[in-house]
Amino acid sequence: MNILAFSDLHLVEELAVDLVTASVGADLVIGAGDFCNTRQGLPRAMEMLAGIAAPMVVVPGNTESAEELHGCALPFMTVLHGQAAEVEGLRIFGLGGGIPETPFGDWSFDLSDRAAARELAKASEIDILVTHSPPKDAGDTTSAGLSIGSESILAAIQTLQPQLAVYGHVHDCWGYRGQIGATQCANLGPTPNWFEVSR
Repeated sequence: MNILAFSDLHLVEELAVDLVTASVGADLVIGAGDFCNTRQGLPRAMEMLAGIAAPMVVVPGNTESAEELHGCALPFMTVLHGQAAEVEGLRIFGLGGGIPETPFGDWSFDLSDRAAARELAKASEIDILVTHSPPKDAGDTTSAGLSIGSESILAAIQTLQPQLAVYGHVHDCWGYRGQIGATQCANLGPTPNWFEVSR
């Protein structure tokens, strides 16, 4: 299957146009959170993505909450936050939010690593893990050299070994690709990222 994935759109219209255009060649589209900015503009972000030409799985970032994303989701979108779903024959688990908690204040939709571990414990036998935040030491380093990824997400990937784990959140690592065991990992960013996954 051809999978198109992105994160951190942040209401940039020209990037949304590129994603909509690219989606014609996708069997599945994944959006790994941060569609808007500081809890503002989510309906507009959904309007910008309304032309996506494939089924879509999304998780909230830290700029929108799970409740807000559920409330604005388009008909072809499956919103995941602590749940799994089978979409296009693939078992996908999703968990959004900033993990661990960010320093950004009340507007940021965050989870502690402990809370995230409880949610991730619900996952089993998945093909794809979609999170907004990166796992520890895999595309999680800021421009200041700080590793701010999630220990709980790392542990889940090591345990579950899905084919693919995708995320965003740390802008300095957009475009990162690596491996954790058998799992291909990627910090996506807001441009089209392509992956092949077997059903």
